This record gives sequence, C-alpha cells and structure tokens, in this order.
Amino acid sequence: MKTESAWHYDGDLKAALIDAARTIVERDGAAALSLRAVARAAGVSAMAPYHHFRDRAALVAAVAAAGFDQLYSDKLAALSSVAGDPAERIVAGTIAYVRFVAEHPELYRLMKSPELADRSAHPVLAVAAARPSASLHAMLGELAAAGRLHGVTPAQAGQIMWALVHGIGTLAIDAYLADPETLAADGAAALLAGWGAL
Repeated sequence: MKTESAWHYDGDLKAALIDAARTIVERDGAAALSLRAVARAAGVSAMAPYHHFRDRAALVAAVAAAGFDQLYSDKLAALSSVAGDPAERIVAGTIAYVRFVAEHPELYRLMKSPELADRSAHPVLAVAAARPSASLHAMLGELAAAGRLHGVTPAQAGQIMWALVHGIGTLAIDAYLADPETLAADGAAALLAGWGAL
C-alpha cells in the first residue's frame, strides 16, 4: 500500500520509484523525468524520492541501470536458446540487443545518453552497463582461444559488434530501418565470417 508519507511505504519504495520513473521515460521520454513527477506517479510525498536519490541525476542513473539489467537478462535468455558455438551465440546476442532497443526506444536513449557517458559517479550503473559487453567479450575470447578470430583482437571485435548493434538499433528507432533484427543477424554473421569465426 502506498501512502503520502515519505516514512511509511509497504514494500520496496526505491524499486517502486525506479519502476515509476521508467514508466515515465518509456511513455514520455527522459525530458519528462523529475523527482516530483516520480513521487506523484508512485503516490508518495514529494520529498520521498530524496531518501533514495540525492538528485535527478541519481534517479536517471538508477533507471539506466535497470535498463541495462533487463538488456543483460534478455541477452542471456537469447544465448541460452543457442547451442554451445560462440559465434552462433554472438549472432543470437546481436538479435536480442537490437530487439531490446526496438522495444524500449526511450529507455535506450536514456541508457546511452551523453549525460551518463561518464559512469564514474554512478558505480551501480557502471556495473550494470558492463555486463552485456562482458558476455560478448567472453565469447569473442573463446573464439580467439580456439584460433577462430583473425585480424582483430577480441577487444576490437567487441567494439565493432557494439557499433553494429547500436547503429542498427538507433537507426531502427529513428524509423530508418524496417527489419533491424535480420540486418543485425546478417551483419554479425558477415563480420564473424570475415574474421574466420564462421
């Protein structure tokens, strides 16, 4: 049960505030996000969010971290549906990434916004944001260890793959691409083939 008191909230107030903030972002964009708007959406006093977030920047970082957590979860689900070959799993991961961007355009814009480019002030966000790329680097490392990655290091390949999915996803949510998932799969496969992984 939600009350107007900052001090009484049956449940996890911080999680409820993040959920409310995410709803605002997904519906109205990041510009509509404020601590007052989140308090109103969560049904608590205007001061309640300040017990968990020192300012709007901290709230924005928490919403972005929740987005990265979901992206990572979606990616792991996609990877688990593919048998052990790292190259095939990378292709599945690129599809999952682009699907997430297409399904959550405003959240993704927030996650990749310039105001969050320096994550040193937000350790929880830094950890959450690193997980999707860490899983990609692990698979690229497997390919390199097996002698299946030529002309590029795992770190370079990871940057190129990220540029691929970020570019395709962003173009898709800006309405420039009609079938981003197929393009992501084909692009990842072409890169991997060029590196000798497929």
